[in-house]
Amino acid sequence: MLKVGLTGGIATGKSYVLSVLSELGCEAIDADTVAHQVIEPGRPAYLDIVNHFGDEILNEDGAINRAALGAIVFCNKDAREKLNAIVHPRVYEAQVEWLDQVARRDPSAIAVVDAALMIETGSYRRFDKLIVVYCDLELQVQRLMERNNFTREQAMSRISAQMPSEEKLKFADYAINTSDGFEDTRRQTENIYEKLRALYPATSEPEI
Repeated sequence: MLKVGLTGGIATGKSYVLSVLSELGCEAIDADTVAHQVIEPGRPAYLDIVNHFGDEILNEDGAINRAALGAIVFCNKDAREKLNAIVHPRVYEAQVEWLDQVARRDPSAIAVVDAALMIETGSYRRFDKLIVVYCDLELQVQRLMERNNFTREQAMSRISAQMPSEEKLKFADYAINTSDGFEDTRRQTENIYEKLRALYPATSEPEI
């Protein structure tokens, strides 16, 4: 099995690239989805987060209000690091379990994990190849403002809290620039998929 990391800044287009790779036949998992699952009520990370950040981050139904929590951690580096220390180990464990399941099911699979902080946490080292998705900064700001209904200041604050794309690209085996829209991004993604498949041909039948 070929393990591929997919990363990039917020609102750069990672989710679309992941969807194309999945469509092309890759096994795919989104770390954000896993992160949402590990902070659900009853999960270990949930209690740790509530104990640290307080009941004010909860909705009426007891679930964590991710927008309220995000507003706290993106303005406070110490709070952000604390949240990451709670959530990331659980997300990492879930990813390891998923990768093991894929390997057993289809030894010739290309397994792609999408995670925004893969480089920052060092978890990129466990992948065979790393794809970094990026776009022009101004476009990234506009996308984030439209997607999250942010002001420009809020969008810049979120982007500034992450490692710059220029730094992420230094770690990339492959890079995808999404600045020119969906069609061009799909073309780049398909090209990289062909390169990955050439590195790791599908030579065995998956388990039924």
